[in-house]
Amino acid sequence: MQDKEEERSLINVEARLNKEGYTHNFKVTDDNRLCVLDSDKFYNADQVRIVDFYRFEGESNPDDMSILYAIETNDGIKGTISNSYGTYADQGVDAFLKQVEDIGKNLDKKDK
Repeated sequence: MQDKEEERSLINVEARLNKEGYTHNFKVTDDNRLCVLDSDKFYNADQVRIVDFYRFEGESNPDDMSILYAIETNDGIKGTISNSYGTYADQGVDAFLKQVEDIGKNLDKKDK
C-alpha cells in the first residue's frame, strides 16, 4: 500500500504510474481526439478508458489544483494526461474526458 504522503505528490504518482507501464503522455487536440505526444496516433473517446485519476492541491496556493488521469487506449497504449480543475481547467480536456467517462458508464450498464 502506498504511503498517503507519497500519493499527495504529483511527481511520485507519475513515477509510480510510469513503473506500472503508463509511459506515454497524451493531449487532447482541437478536433476532440486524444493524441499520443511524439507520435502520430490519435484516439476518439470510445477508444479510450480512464483507469484511475488523482487530484492534487497546491500547498501554498489553493488555485494550484490539478488532476492526473491514468489512461489506456483500445490498442494497449498506456499513459497519462493532466489538467487543472476548477477555474483554470482546460475545457477541451474536460469535455473529452467527460465523453470517455459517459461511454464507460454506458458500457457498464450494458454489461449488467
